[in-house]
Amino acid sequence: MIKKIVIANRGEIALRILRACHEMDIRTVAVHSTADRDLKHVRLADESVCIGPPAASGSYLNIPAVISAAEVTDATAIHPGYGFLSENADFAERVEQSGFVFIGPRPSNIRLMGDKVQAILAMKRAGVPTVPGSDGALGDDEDASLRVAQEIGYPLIIKAAGGGGGRGMRVVHNEASLLTAISLTRTEAANAFGNATVYMERYLDNPRHIEFQLLSDTHGNAIHLGERDCSMQRRHQKVVEECPAPGITAEMRHRMGERCVQACIDIGYRGAGTFEFLYQDGQFYFIEMNTRVQVEHPITEMVTGVDIVREQIRIANGETLAYRQEDIALRGHAIECRINAEDPERFTPSPGTVTMYHAPGGPGVRVDSHLYTGYRVPPYYDSLIGKLIAHGEDRSRAIARMRNALAEVVVEGIKTNVPLHQIILADPQFVQGGTNIHYLEQMLVHQK
Repeated sequence: MIKKIVIANRGEIALRILRACHEMDIRTVAVHSTADRDLKHVRLADESVCIGPPAASGSYLNIPAVISAAEVTDATAIHPGYGFLSENADFAERVEQSGFVFIGPRPSNIRLMGDKVQAILAMKRAGVPTVPGSDGALGDDEDASLRVAQEIGYPLIIKAAGGGGGRGMRVVHNEASLLTAISLTRTEAANAFGNATVYMERYLDNPRHIEFQLLSDTHGNAIHLGERDCSMQRRHQKVVEECPAPGITAEMRHRMGERCVQACIDIGYRGAGTFEFLYQDGQFYFIEMNTRVQVEHPITEMVTGVDIVREQIRIANGETLAYRQEDIALRGHAIECRINAEDPERFTPSPGTVTMYHAPGGPGVRVDSHLYTGYRVPPYYDSLIGKLIAHGEDRSRAIARMRNALAEVVVEGIKTNVPLHQIILADPQFVQGGTNIHYLEQMLVHQK
């Protein structure tokens, strides 16, 4: 039985995990760097352990330090949150070898989905639609690569098998630049991910980014919690997400959700996971699976009523899913705005002391944030300082509530991207719904 959990993360997700643990009467251990001793979840945890210096490489990415913290506190499990070590199969394996429960997928699941080539092949076997491509890694035969590209058709995209987060990709518009693009992407992939394997896919020029949330236990049960639209992006990083996705019908949701469920069962998946798709011209194309809790999980929770973090813990504890597919109903609409400590025009980080903080409220409003007045935002980590979520009986009500909530936010002492969110929520095309993944960047260019 899981009785004490080490929260191997920081910021808002660490606080989110701590709250779920306390609700379940599970004791918590907060591990933190020397720069993070004043984080809210560190103050609220039952125990805390400093695991290293501010640099993540010496603390949050330090596998021996995290496991040692579990050992000295007699913890029984480790929750990695998102980012840092959450999708590190070696970490998951060492956690389990050390006698602790890893609250996440099996190491084999993480390795499979971490290799984009193998993940695509696994999805094809499960009947999940994928982008037309090379059906595997590109070899050293240049003529073969040219033939495959001709069959796929230009434009196409070269991707790193070990990539993610928008990195390790290069668009190719003609045959003359193909071989150079493959060589450059291989070099970048080897340097960034330690894996030079690349593959080729058709480049979709006008897609939306739609993802399905899944839960799968160790007893052969899996369910989906509907889809989210994450198309409002800047430099491949999500800015605004919503659930459900505008324009996706119940029939489409059922069809794709069932395929994702079957894929989870086929690969023996454990825990929470997200299938990410590009959606264009009425077709879904699988691009990757995230083997962790997502930043945007709250909007799915608001619409379905399912506590995803709680279910992660229950599944890791060996329990069966608390829900069947027929129990899941999507009620209303939810939108999430990622609040970052950054200049809203130049997008540069804005660390510093928060001299005043006021969280918005009202019906349907949820704030997931570790901020408080007097907290100092450090310069060493991701700039995300909170998530603002608004839920309403329909999309228009959710938008109206989000606009009100954004107007109520007070964060003084540092800059935030709240003004950017206010621009997005007032944009006619966003209000209409269904914008593609390029829309936000194009909108920002036109405003200059």
